[in-house]
Amino acid sequence: MNETVGMLLGFILTIAVFSYLLGDNPFFRVAVYLFIGATAGYTAALLIFNVLWPQMLLPVLSGSIAQRGVALIPLALGVLILMKASHHLGRLGNPSMGMLAGIGAAVAAGGAISGTLFPQTAASIQTLSPQGGMGIINGGIVLLGTITTLAYFQFTMKRTDTPKANNLVELLGDIGHIFIAITLGVLFAGVYLAALTALIERVDALFSIAQILGISL
Repeated sequence: MNETVGMLLGFILTIAVFSYLLGDNPFFRVAVYLFIGATAGYTAALLIFNVLWPQMLLPVLSGSIAQRGVALIPLALGVLILMKASHHLGRLGNPSMGMLAGIGAAVAAGGAISGTLFPQTAASIQTLSPQGGMGIINGGIVLLGTITTLAYFQFTMKRTDTPKANNLVELLGDIGHIFIAITLGVLFAGVYLAALTALIERVDALFSIAQILGISL
């Protein structure tokens, strides 16, 4: 019984989402609101039972003095962030927001350097190791794409002092622009194929559910 009800709800919600092809309508809005509400509720439940309760509230209520002191710091900062909702008390949340933004920027920069820039540099160097003719060609293409893409995003050189160097950088930037366009095209094609695969799977599931429920499409 529960399985049948779930399949019926899945069928109705799928039809409601597909109804957007005919234009914006209340059925599509209900399906979107249900999706957003379920996602928000699931996220809130994860935060409460995996972060707030075990790592903040429980140490404050039943932990040692040291654990309470450590747990009170993020709890106080979180309460101060809630003050941003008030027009008069919003300034109290500035330290928390500043710390959050600073830590987020530091983590993002560190992750980009250690997780992307250094591995990309090492991989570009390794591709130039002797592996035959095609290995050198592939490595050269990777290295050229890396250098020209970085040149495309340069903002520091001035045209007045070193025009020859600027012309070279502009040429490299134009080549990097081509590499970026190819990359974005490949990414778009991958996203499109993934969406098309999901659409085919959903349509096939729709027909399967309709056959089980005795509905002819």
